[in-house]
Amino acid sequence: MAELITKKELEKLHITKYDFIRDELATGYIFFASGSYRFSRIIQRLTKSVWSHVAIIYRDVELKRIMVLEAEPKIGIRLIPLSKYLKDYKGTRKPYKGQIAIAKLNFDLPHENMNKAISFGLDELSRPYDNWEIIRIFLRIIFRIGKREKNRDYICSELVRDAFSKAGVIFRRFDTYISPQEIWKDKRVEFKYRIL
Repeated sequence: MAELITKKELEKLHITKYDFIRDELATGYIFFASGSYRFSRIIQRLTKSVWSHVAIIYRDVELKRIMVLEAEPKIGIRLIPLSKYLKDYKGTRKPYKGQIAIAKLNFDLPHENMNKAISFGLDELSRPYDNWEIIRIFLRIIFRIGKREKNRDYICSELVRDAFSKAGVIFRRFDTYISPQEIWKDKRVEFKYRIL
């Protein structure tokens, strides 16, 4: 399990240069972000966690690209170069405002299983982000009710959960929702690097 961590502890972790670990990153590594944006802080408060975002690393061997498969607010499901987070986040020519950690499962998943997870995510590209899910999560927390509807719009942690489930890896949700924190604290997930 990746150790539970506070924002201050995360900020103190050694930053490993992306260029040093780029060749080690493989499809199925898990991307965690702790943003310093308003929306990020809302997620962190709601889930009582340092994490505001989670995604899956996809390595395209032929093109020599490291990509992030994610569900992004206002955009939906997309695939973007990891380097965009580090150098030109949202076209600002500046890095992502916050911290980024990379983790991985502590066991080897068969290649064909991971392909099923990534294929699922790629099939969902351009599907909308579930912008209202954050409000519904807040209401479910307050009123302690479960999620009643199943739709094909995603928040980041639902995309990661559903993709990994295609590979046979089931991440349990907390009570009425799944957040980046539930994935981080799964006993099969281990922290590897802080890259930002």
